[in-house]
Amino acid sequence: MNLILDALAWIFSPDQYGPGGVPTLIGQHLFFTGLAFGIASAIAVPLGYLIGHTGRGREVAVALSGAARALPSFGLILLLVLLIGVLQIVPAVTVALVVLAIPSILAGAYAGLEAIDRRTIDAARAVGMTEWQILTKVEIPLGLPLLLSGMRAGVLQIVATATLAAYVGLGGLGLPILQGIQLRNYSQTLGGAILVVVLALLLDAVFGVLEQVAVPRGVREGRGATEARAASRPARAQALSGAAD
Repeated sequence: MNLILDALAWIFSPDQYGPGGVPTLIGQHLFFTGLAFGIASAIAVPLGYLIGHTGRGREVAVALSGAARALPSFGLILLLVLLIGVLQIVPAVTVALVVLAIPSILAGAYAGLEAIDRRTIDAARAVGMTEWQILTKVEIPLGLPLLLSGMRAGVLQIVATATLAAYVGLGGLGLPILQGIQLRNYSQTLGGAILVVVLALLLDAVFGVLEQVAVPRGVREGRGATEARAASRPARAQALSGAAD
């Protein structure tokens, strides 16, 4: 308990709100996260939509995604730093974070389209919609919640892995964790870990809200009507049973 109080005291200490303090570290962490997330989304979303719409290449995408998820985060960062060069740490770490985020976003993109009832797609074709119209006006809106779910997992992967950037000389919230371990200042280490957890929870909450908002109103109303009918069945059955008695 004392360690937690010491960690909170470290977080809210006035010394941590000057140059290079907590706000700066959070800003650096968000910069790495946003940069990697943007690049990963730009690569994975169009590819996922192509796979989901055409139904081709899914097996290859699943295999590559599984292989990317199996890569050790720390080892991948160190390998890319050595390959790209110590003087180009930012590109190396960004590439590593992008590689680790792509599988979740890619899976969310093509799974969102694959989950759509094929009768809906057939109906869109029957009324004369082009393939591009089907993709943009039917598949993307209906598949958006699952895409956001994949993005949610991807951004959390980036936030967690970005803490390792401190080991190769970058800042972010991994820096106080690393420094705390080296100095045996465990309140600082725990304080940095708490900040990472809070940041991850906030981003998770944001994407959770976006997932709910992204569900089309017609789908929400349809779910509500289905749930209402399901809830009324036991009552109707009981009423019929009573009438029979």
